[in-house]
Amino acid sequence: MGKPCVGVLALQGAFREHAASVARLGAETREVRQLKDMDGIDAMIIPGGESTTMGKLLVEWGMLDPLRQRIEKGMPVYGSCAGLILLCREIENSDQPRLGVLDAVVRRNAFGRQVDSFETELDIPELGQSPIPAVFIRAPVLTGVGPRARVLAQVNGQAVAVRQDNVLATSFHPELTPDTRLHRYFLEMCGN
Repeated sequence: MGKPCVGVLALQGAFREHAASVARLGAETREVRQLKDMDGIDAMIIPGGESTTMGKLLVEWGMLDPLRQRIEKGMPVYGSCAGLILLCREIENSDQPRLGVLDAVVRRNAFGRQVDSFETELDIPELGQSPIPAVFIRAPVLTGVGPRARVLAQVNGQAVAVRQDNVLATSFHPELTPDTRLHRYFLEMCGN
């Protein structure tokens, strides 16, 4: 397989930053705003933003079910922050639209409001020995992780990064740092 074409859901949020991170690593990127934009992509990144709005737009524009089906058939997907929320099978205290492909339960805004945002360094052995910088903005946490999913990182004993087969999800925003190891890891999931 040549360089993958990575779609970046561009409905709102830090989609440009994700696209720039992946492009720096040599992958082709495409902003996905409607169903036809998914034609020919090999993988998808769902950025941070407002998960309720993103979920409603995915439904309204007929993208939620086709995207879910592609992920269930093995297309690699990475979700950060709101993207993680949309990937989970259950969202605490919410019936908002979601993809539901990640066997996990998520709590939105688990670290507090915007003013409670923070940066830290996380040990993620899959990414090497040195910790990676992690930016948490109104971040969710996983309060339950099923047996198919593997926790990659925690903050205060709470899961903030997880992988399940072709699904990768983080509570934090690696696209807001110069460190591209997480995006490289995702591209490796894509066979690159």
